[in-house]
Amino acid sequence: MGKKRKHSETEAVVPSKKDDAAPERPKRTLLGWKDKNEVKDQVGDVDSPVFRNKEKVLVTCSRRISYRYRHLMLNLVSLLPHCKKDNKVESKETKGATLNELVELKSCSSCLFFECRKQKDLYLWMAKCPNGPSVKFLVSAVHTMEELKLTGNHLKGSRPLLTFSANFEKDVHWKLLKEMLLQIFGTPKDQRKIKPFHDHVFVFSIVDDHIWFRNYQISVPHNDTDKIPRGGLEKMTLVEVGPRFCLNPIKIFAGSFGGPTLYENPFYVSPNQIRALEKRKKAGKYAKKVKAKTRRKMHEMSNPMEPDEFADMWKE
Repeated sequence: MGKKRKHSETEAVVPSKKDDAAPERPKRTLLGWKDKNEVKDQVGDVDSPVFRNKEKVLVTCSRRISYRYRHLMLNLVSLLPHCKKDNKVESKETKGATLNELVELKSCSSCLFFECRKQKDLYLWMAKCPNGPSVKFLVSAVHTMEELKLTGNHLKGSRPLLTFSANFEKDVHWKLLKEMLLQIFGTPKDQRKIKPFHDHVFVFSIVDDHIWFRNYQISVPHNDTDKIPRGGLEKMTLVEVGPRFCLNPIKIFAGSFGGPTLYENPFYVSPNQIRALEKRKKAGKYAKKVKAKTRRKMHEMSNPMEPDEFADMWKE
């Protein structure tokens, strides 16, 4: 019989691994497949003319805000797909530092802060964080979508077209406000939540030194017979969606939520002064009535009536 081989004497032969590894699969994006080498070239090229808008807006409000103003804020949140909503912030002197910290934590670059005072007056802070500038507005003529119940309707998350009246170019402070409105209300093209459509318009117009906001749906007929050729605007119509509000600029600051004052509205009158004048008018009416009563009594005392000879005729 033959002898068996011992297993310890034989060495196990390990198969050599292949040096050639499979090429890494490129990443897939919304616009197609992206090659890693192209991405590295784009990142390494500092002088590349391609600009990517990464604007994000933090939308928040102060505590003790009324329900109408809260609904207005929620309407704006639904209109801006590139915004982030946060909890309420206490409206104190240190709110600027708190809001700047929140904007940094949320990785945003702008902020819309709705500040309500006395549950009557609504102020809107519009700021570019963390270096400014910032604007403080008084919000009036507020009409939310729930109040208006208009027939217009558009896709949620679609990119709006922004239009401005011609008088935004007449003064320097209006030009600054136009640029801030463009950056904050303009939705970035590559934002992940948007829909690739333009079906509504934001209209900003200046009337009586106030900025009036309107939102319209672009209505286009979709029948085969009524299809519009490219560039044809004859059959397009605008249907209002809402909300509506009016912005009265108070001050423009160089920093974020404060700093040196760049512009102050000389025609601004605070709501407290308006209410005080109305109370004085009412108090003046009452004082006039009291003076008229005393004058009448003095006149009757100085000019007594003569006794009537027929006054006691029917008493018998």
